[in-house]
Amino acid sequence: MYTLKKSLGQHFLKDENICRKIVASLQQHPFTQLLEVGPGGGALTKYLLELKGVDFKAVELDEEKVQYLTHTYPALAGKIIHQSFLDIDKPFTGKFTVVGNFPYNISTQILFKLLDWKEDVECMVGMFQKEVAQRAAAKEGNKTYGVLSVLVQAFFTTEYLFDVHENSFNPPPKVKSGVIRMHPRSDVPPMRSEKDFFNLVKTAFNQRRKTLRNAVKALFDAAILADDLFNKRAEQLSVQQFAALTFKMK
Repeated sequence: MYTLKKSLGQHFLKDENICRKIVASLQQHPFTQLLEVGPGGGALTKYLLELKGVDFKAVELDEEKVQYLTHTYPALAGKIIHQSFLDIDKPFTGKFTVVGNFPYNISTQILFKLLDWKEDVECMVGMFQKEVAQRAAAKEGNKTYGVLSVLVQAFFTTEYLFDVHENSFNPPPKVKSGVIRMHPRSDVPPMRSEKDFFNLVKTAFNQRRKTLRNAVKALFDAAILADDLFNKRAEQLSVQQFAALTFKMK
């Protein structure tokens, strides 16, 4: 068997119904290359290995889990990348899909890594701490809408699929969980550059209680800041509005 390591944020999925729901959500969009992040004890892996015509790989940091998985599922031989997901290069050439019960202690970093890979990630179905899942899918005007929401949704269509109860895990986490699905947008809003867009969004939400005018005044000339749009707060602007504003930056 294997042990649980709190230092790696390990909470292993034991609810077979949830496993099947995640795999079913994944299969709604065809794919031929699949990466599982953090397979742990193999709750999802055993279903993923059954998928026909799929080149499957898994990335797992924990040596003990790598040994357990390769012993329990011989079909995984040569398919496990023994590293942190945050450190690996793209695991495939061309388009690939990502799935996982993601380690909660690095979940935001995982989403930013997927943004780095946005040209090749054709779909992602993942379980996160519920708060992070909600932030990734939140729309403007929602109190959970923030930097993560805007940056992810500029490039991916993001759906909140379902909640997952704490008792679905061993050990039960102290937080609720949620599953989201992301697909690349075919209509990425025009922006002057991704660098400008990221800078504007992070600056705007860094002082989210202030009006946009006060939060981002260093990025625009006074004449531009006179626009009524700058009377709003960051959480009131849509992804498209942020992207459009990049063309007016200094």
